[in-house]
Amino acid sequence: MRGNGRLLRLGTALALAAGTVVWAVAAVTTTAQAATNGFRGVNWADERDNFVDDTLVLGGLSTSDSYATTQAKADRILSSFQANLGANTVRLPVNHPTVSGAYWNSYTGAIDMATAKGMKVILSYWEADSSRDGLVDDTTQFWAMWQKIVARYGGNSLVHFEPMNEPHGYSDANWKNLAAQWLGNYPSVPRGRVIISGAGYNQRLATIGSDSRFDGTLISFHTYRFFNNSLTSELQWRQNLRDSVGGYAGRVLITEWGAPMTDGRDYDHPSLGDPFVAFVRGVAAEARALGLGTVYWPGVRVNDWYRLQEINGSGTNLTLSTTSASGRDQLRYSWGVSDGLPPTPASVYHRVVNRNSGRVMDVIAASTASNAEVKQYAWNGGENQQWYFEDAGGGYFRLVNVNSGMCLDVAGGSSADGANVIQYTCGTAANQQWQWRATGGYYQLVARHSGKCLDVAGSGTGDGADIQQYACNSGANQQWSRVQS
Repeated sequence: MRGNGRLLRLGTALALAAGTVVWAVAAVTTTAQAATNGFRGVNWADERDNFVDDTLVLGGLSTSDSYATTQAKADRILSSFQANLGANTVRLPVNHPTVSGAYWNSYTGAIDMATAKGMKVILSYWEADSSRDGLVDDTTQFWAMWQKIVARYGGNSLVHFEPMNEPHGYSDANWKNLAAQWLGNYPSVPRGRVIISGAGYNQRLATIGSDSRFDGTLISFHTYRFFNNSLTSELQWRQNLRDSVGGYAGRVLITEWGAPMTDGRDYDHPSLGDPFVAFVRGVAAEARALGLGTVYWPGVRVNDWYRLQEINGSGTNLTLSTTSASGRDQLRYSWGVSDGLPPTPASVYHRVVNRNSGRVMDVIAASTASNAEVKQYAWNGGENQQWYFEDAGGGYFRLVNVNSGMCLDVAGGSSADGANVIQYTCGTAANQQWQWRATGGYYQLVARHSGKCLDVAGSGTGDGADIQQYACNSGANQQWSRVQS
């Protein structure tokens, strides 16, 4: 995660990189076996966001700190990562000014303390703030920096090397050539300790995974909600991650993902229309299902609203506190730790079939907009004809459309016969809550706010017949079944 200026520059590039979500199966299935779930990590960042022209200063540290002072501070911060979150991995930035200057002797205190505590360390190169063009700032300095780092840590089995963070300025071919050159320059580093960023913003994983020059390396992936704002449901984010990872799950490590953690959002319960909640829950669930390691952005970065840990105290007497208990829960869930949380729901979805017509409930034109009409159409397998039932409590459910992530809604909360039924951003209102009430071998869908039934207007049997609410009766046009898609 970066500052707002970067978000504006990302828009077009990420829209192209994110790809199209395709729903091909009814239930979440996982066939690939991953080897990265031993990474349970957080990013420890500079307050300025790691894009700096000068020396990197991690939160809580200072360029005036000696090696011993850095170790003492790092001991407190890293111990809190371990105690508060259960983390065993920390990702740290490096750049040429830091490694080439006098402060490197102190900065290494944080790396050395992490490995002394048995933590994995990921060292990732970040470009300068004055460029931010997705290119190495100075190749001569770049290779000198990595030579010095590898000379010191190449023999430490806990230290991992990420040649460059988000190399979006390179064509795929040029990025691969640079990454291959890194491997050629440092052949003594075991490939399992090298993490090659996916092309672009650590997004296009097949670029690396399909090239035999990188066999044996890990592949770094980044994901944020703003990478694809069109995704609105947990299921869509799960599918997006699954599609992005493809057949490379055994090598993929998510080295950045994050969301707001300082504004009181509840990530332990379904989204209810909050796209960040949908993102966090969807990514956490699918990372767990695929067995991917994840490294949260940021564990610590002063004043970042995504931060999961807050620095307290001063000097070497530092402690960390957790900004969001539910965010911590979801991070740990992504790592395979349950903490008593129920499995993430909504891995199965259905088509809802009218008894009278044999047609299904459909959001017209596959719209993703609020107020889009819900009508009946012949089943065609489209995402706009598939729904999942999300528990709303009290024996009621929200019906969430797979295509849009929006909820089946009685327009305006009307209680009148003939009131229109639409899709709308999910919330807690009773006009989005439905009881699945048995009637013979079929079911009625009864709106909580009105007590009226989901009804095909005029008992129509054709495509495009409207769906409304109406006083419940025994008509087959008010009787439904759900079939797992």
